[in-house]
Amino acid sequence: MSAPSSVSSKRKRIAASTILASLFCACAAFGPAQGQSPSSRQDASIPNFSPSSTVGWLKAGVGDEFLSPDTGPGPVVSDPAHGYSGNFLLTTGNAKPFKIADLTNPILQPWVVEKMRKTNDEVLAGKVGFTARSRCWPHGVPGFLLYPVHPIFFIQTSNEVVMTWGQDFQLRHVFLNVPHSANPKPSWYGESVGHYENGDTLVVDTIGFNDRTYIDNFRTPHTDKLHVVERWRMIENGRFIEVVFTVDDPDAFYAPWTATRRFRRAEHEMIEEPCAENNQHFDWHIPVADRTDF
Repeated sequence: MSAPSSVSSKRKRIAASTILASLFCACAAFGPAQGQSPSSRQDASIPNFSPSSTVGWLKAGVGDEFLSPDTGPGPVVSDPAHGYSGNFLLTTGNAKPFKIADLTNPILQPWVVEKMRKTNDEVLAGKVGFTARSRCWPHGVPGFLLYPVHPIFFIQTSNEVVMTWGQDFQLRHVFLNVPHSANPKPSWYGESVGHYENGDTLVVDTIGFNDRTYIDNFRTPHTDKLHVVERWRMIENGRFIEVVFTVDDPDAFYAPWTATRRFRRAEHEMIEEPCAENNQHFDWHIPVADRTDF
């Protein structure tokens, strides 16, 4: 028999608090921990993304796409002939995502266009379009910035910044004031190094990706030459974080391109929600076989 929902919710909060506390303890050996005021840090000019353990950062605005720059090359956007209205499930009752990429973006190399055209056609024909969050896969970078539901939490120490969220506690590690490894082992989130600038910005430089993630929710592919530079800047008196990032992959894109993502400050308890197992959201694009295997 399953526990009552109130008990289940309490257990989730306790479990999440325990995990977060463990992360704080693990990071304490490296320097000031999350939840300390800037004045208690080694450098008071460092932006404080984590004034307490209940401060997270939720995506600001509508949609789960990157914002294009005012000028210059930008991200793939929605095909105007097949507009996407945010939560397709709520607006149509159809549980299938309906994101169709605009393939006229001049940054895309031919093999990328053809691969995306195939996935566009499959979605238009009724096939479920892949998204990392619906399959519980690592999001990669910059896809990490597109998660719309759970807030991002920061743990800041003197030589590392950790980013995480509540759904399945995927972690990004940013090692401060060190160079990249000579030959980083390819991984889902790559190797991130960073430094602070101007008292309000964290600059993150990431290389060493595998090629198993997508750039965005339009299923834009990349190669292991992907290089992403993010600038996480606190704005509007600490009410928002603006992330301006540049993507470069000479084997996938004709030129580097830039986009933006914004997050709003939210007082939010981190709540555990396992993704790979015990997933209660059975209507979230879970593949279903046409026939049984036995």
